[in-house]
Amino acid sequence: MKLIGPFKQIITLANLPLRGKLSDEQLEIIKNGGILLENGIIQKVQDFNDLKTEFPEADIDKIEGEQVCLPAFTDCHTHIVFGGNRANDFAMRNAGKTYLEIAESGGGIWSSVQHTRNASEQELLKTTLERINTLISQGITTIEIKSGYGLDVENELKILRVIKKAQTMTKATLVPTCLSAHLKPRDFEGTSEEYLNYILEEILPKVKAENLAERADIFIEKSAFLPEESNNFLLKAKEMGFQLTVHADQFTSGSSRIAVEVGAKSADHLEATVDEDIEYLAKSDTVAVALPGASLGLGEKFTPARKILDADGILAIATDWNPGSAPMGNLITQASILATFEKLSTAEVLAGITFRSAFALNLEDRGRLEKGKKADFVTFKTDNFQNVLYQQGSLRASHVYIGGEKIH
Repeated sequence: MKLIGPFKQIITLANLPLRGKLSDEQLEIIKNGGILLENGIIQKVQDFNDLKTEFPEADIDKIEGEQVCLPAFTDCHTHIVFGGNRANDFAMRNAGKTYLEIAESGGGIWSSVQHTRNASEQELLKTTLERINTLISQGITTIEIKSGYGLDVENELKILRVIKKAQTMTKATLVPTCLSAHLKPRDFEGTSEEYLNYILEEILPKVKAENLAERADIFIEKSAFLPEESNNFLLKAKEMGFQLTVHADQFTSGSSRIAVEVGAKSADHLEATVDEDIEYLAKSDTVAVALPGASLGLGEKFTPARKILDADGILAIATDWNPGSAPMGNLITQASILATFEKLSTAEVLAGITFRSAFALNLEDRGRLEKGKKADFVTFKTDNFQNVLYQQGSLRASHVYIGGEKIH
């Protein structure tokens, strides 16, 4: 057994509901707290001195100075396997160019596809590990990673193999998602529906055979795939045994309903979701994933997080780290800004980047500091946990633990 502490404050997030609004008064705050763990699993969280007395045989990992402790974070939506750089897209967008104009000048998603196809597996592995380590340094220990910049058999499998290889080289948990249905590639001769059939017949069976991903995603939008063909694709992917998630309602409404109807674990983006669809989504177990980084990168409105929570929905918050619309990759900064504009309580934000975000990945063994949960947690050098969001990302994580082992 190991006892870690004492912490000035431990914010356990224990006993908070999975869905709906939260007040800060609901937060359990243990002062002078300790975490007792065995084999990477939490056994008890309570007063440090009491635990020390009760378990004198425990090895003590003493925390020096004032530190607050939170459950480690989960980033449930990223695109961090990519080649190239799209800084010019950002500059052009801010100068008033449209999405179509940027794409016609050589930018957009197709630019990232070309750069990613041209990159070797080793090059992609190197940059992906660097990005994973950046996220770990923020206190993120569970990371979803999508393909979607390959868009053919060879390159989609290359991306997913990079993720699988990276998992052997990091302590973080990586959750791969096949997003071959990101958009129809320019070099595919056929309709978008024929491309979706190509994914179903040529890519997803190989993904299954190599055990590269258990999740499938699709971008439902006028510039990508239309609702009816997307619905058919999702149902067929589900029949093949894939869990589902959907890029929904980013620019136009309606696709979040499809996510609910097909039983997707999450509907991500939702910037364009209308009130009646918020109610429909909130009545389901599909997690609404807000991606404030995309709103900031594109200058678009934020996901209606307040309305989703007030309707008793499940809200998660993720970075959407990608080379185009969301290049920041800083979860706390993005979540803090979303909280300011959407009037989210600290409890709602913390739930949204921990156990609610983990639920979007079908993981319920983490995100709370309580008996039986994985001992993943993050510490910050402060005497008040509120400073983590208050400083909007400038208060850096002091230490990050995975399975009770300090890795940062």
